[in-house]
Amino acid sequence: MTFRASVLTLYPEMFPGPLGHALAGRALANGLWGLEAVQIREHALDRHRSVDDTPAGGGPGMVMRADVLARAIDAVSPADDPRPRLLMTPRGRPLTQARVRELAAGPGAVILCGRFEGVDERIVAARGLEEVCVGDVVLSGGEAAALLLLDACVRLIPGVMGKAESGTDESFSHGLLEYPQYTRPQLFEGQGIPEVLTSGDHARIAHWRQAEAEAVTRARRPDLLSPARDGSKTERE
Repeated sequence: MTFRASVLTLYPEMFPGPLGHALAGRALANGLWGLEAVQIREHALDRHRSVDDTPAGGGPGMVMRADVLARAIDAVSPADDPRPRLLMTPRGRPLTQARVRELAAGPGAVILCGRFEGVDERIVAARGLEEVCVGDVVLSGGEAAALLLLDACVRLIPGVMGKAESGTDESFSHGLLEYPQYTRPQLFEGQGIPEVLTSGDHARIAHWRQAEAEAVTRARRPDLLSPARDGSKTERE
């Protein structure tokens, strides 16, 4: 089963963008995943290809119309399409690595990129959209958020990364931020590599990495720590 993404956007030229390069780009060229960028205006109902209108109740900006969006969604995602339908929006549920793994293991996703003041609320329920947020920030549109989500998913598709462990031994994969990494040169501007990492003792290295991951997480993202893990003592070497 190939992961297949359909992105509904007013700016299809933004895709694949960075996803056309490096690991994701090679995987796309090799058929490990698929991507289509759909111009929402093609599903407009008037000759001006209008996709938005003034907000009900007044206020600034414009709102994307439910009827136009419904036509666009239905065109790429019929009733029997098993792919989840996502709406990129700052009011959505925060995206997590766990949800990324679920998406990456599935058939793909239909992703709606909002613009202006957002979308007519009725389309969310009418087409069962899952609202997704990639951070506590407001973007010009959902395209950048969609690229982020797809990059996170594609790298976990089997065959995309050289080593499967690369997708599991990293930040958030075990509920912690990743431990510090080092490489050559042995000495950089007076700073050396921690002795334990050059000891060849794999048990000590694993213990050090676990302790460092917990320490970094406790300092930077204590919200990720469970009560039991937060109360543990760690040894730093």
